[in-house]
Amino acid sequence: MEHVEVVIIGGGQSGLASTHALVRAGLKPVVLEASDRAAGSWPRYYDSLTLFSPARFSALPGMQFGGDPDRYPHRDEVVAYLTAYADRLQADIRTGQRAIAVGADGAGFTVELEGGGQLSARAVVAASGSFGRPHRPDLPGLETFAGQVLHAADYRSPTPFAGQRVAVVGAGNSAVQIAAELALESRTSLATRAPVKFARQHLLGKDLHFWLTRTGLDTAPLGRLLKTPPAPPVLDNGRYRAALTARAPDHRPMFTRLTDDRVTWADGTTERLDALILATGYRPHLPYLAGIDGALNPAGHPHHRGGASPAHPGLEFVGLEWQRSLSSNTLRGVGRDAARAARRLAAHLARS
Repeated sequence: MEHVEVVIIGGGQSGLASTHALVRAGLKPVVLEASDRAAGSWPRYYDSLTLFSPARFSALPGMQFGGDPDRYPHRDEVVAYLTAYADRLQADIRTGQRAIAVGADGAGFTVELEGGGQLSARAVVAASGSFGRPHRPDLPGLETFAGQVLHAADYRSPTPFAGQRVAVVGAGNSAVQIAAELALESRTSLATRAPVKFARQHLLGKDLHFWLTRTGLDTAPLGRLLKTPPAPPVLDNGRYRAALTARAPDHRPMFTRLTDDRVTWADGTTERLDALILATGYRPHLPYLAGIDGALNPAGHPHHRGGASPAHPGLEFVGLEWQRSLSSNTLRGVGRDAARAARRLAAHLARS
């Protein structure tokens, strides 16, 4: 068994930010990334995805985006940025290494790898994000629906749906973006349980993230105060509100049932539906912690206080939604939580 100081599970934005922070704290982490490159889930997002924040507000600690700081980077730019960031760290990042189980014995942790092999570590950072656990809501008739069903995690472009009848479920940024581009090639409806909420992307000539930073709202430790964090609004420069107004896509209340290859809408009308896309978010993907008592609740969500496991000193979480603040699981904000985790781990290891 190989013995190391700290194992970081996940080599995406959260794992890389954690690596940067731990190295600065004088520690030597080993990063386990299941895919073939240190870019996390970004290579698997849909083709047209762009960031909601400008480049100047979208960098990890220690390395800015190149080019125009006011542009909104495309998915592939983010992948290239993260790959370059990983190379610059010059850390022990091991791709193609999936952690399948973590054990705790009081003195430290053991990490089992897919295909065999084990590591022992004095500390573990769980930074595997949520892309591996797409949320599929319990919709009536979904399991027996004969049309195509896929989550936004598996959606790439509107081309395969050209000429089809499509419904997109969800009221967030991804749902509205995907529905709007599908409507260019297919007859598309956006189905939601509540009205879509929009937020202006620019205020007084500045991007919204300028004001979030200037006012401190982006970093305020609200995560520990909110029992039920609010759903984020759709950031819009007017394009998506105009698309819904023009019924491209049309916006409807959630359907009441799926039957065979048909959908029944809230007004009682039924029609054939070729495809259903669930843009219904994600949940923390932490199956490797299931064997540690007190690490997760029955729903698989982590027990933590600002990212630290109260039951297991030396176990930290980084990159959780609302871990501490509005920006905890974003490129612009994950570095702050990673730095806090690194400080706690450095102190823990110094004591043990």
